Amino acid sequence: MEFKYFDIQGVVEIFPRVFGDARGAFFESFSAQKMQDAGIHGQWVQDNQSRSDRGVVRGLHFQKPPFTQAKLVRVAQGRALDVVVDIRRNSPTYGQHVMVELDSERFNMLYVPEGFAHGFTALEDNTLFLYKCTNYYAPQAEGGLLWNDPALGINWGVQNATVSAKDQVLPTLANFDSPF
Repeated sequence: MEFKYFDIQGVVEIFPRVFGDARGAFFESFSAQKMQDAGIHGQWVQDNQSRSDRGVVRGLHFQKPPFTQAKLVRVAQGRALDVVVDIRRNSPTYGQHVMVELDSERFNMLYVPEGFAHGFTALEDNTLFLYKCTNYYAPQAEGGLLWNDPALGINWGVQNATVSAKDQVLPTLANFDSPF
């Protein structure tokens, strides 16, 4: 596996070694030892999957303490523009974001540490998005930021996004009191 680190500390893009031939492809999608060696720590306890069509935006979501989650995300089918926003209030990169295109043909993954809001938009119909999480989902701990808050400066590259009613009423960064 190769690991790409960003200016926003903690976020890591992962490129597995892919073995391909006429039959298809094989890759190791998770290795606790390799992740730990790369500085990615966590006890992974839950896997989730969503399916989205082109133009669907999900997020920006997180779970509040004591139910925080780190996530390891990837696309099993299709492509998605993945976005993470630093919401650690004492971080020098607070409010800044990283964007990575996750592509089922490149097999890349993104590690999203605790203290980040996470979201994505599907770039193709029938995009299958996989989440590996370090804590169980706790509905009472849900939190989020408004996906299209101008203060975040995220270019989702989407016209007429399909967004859930719940995600349309999340707070802006200016009206947000970070629990991190």
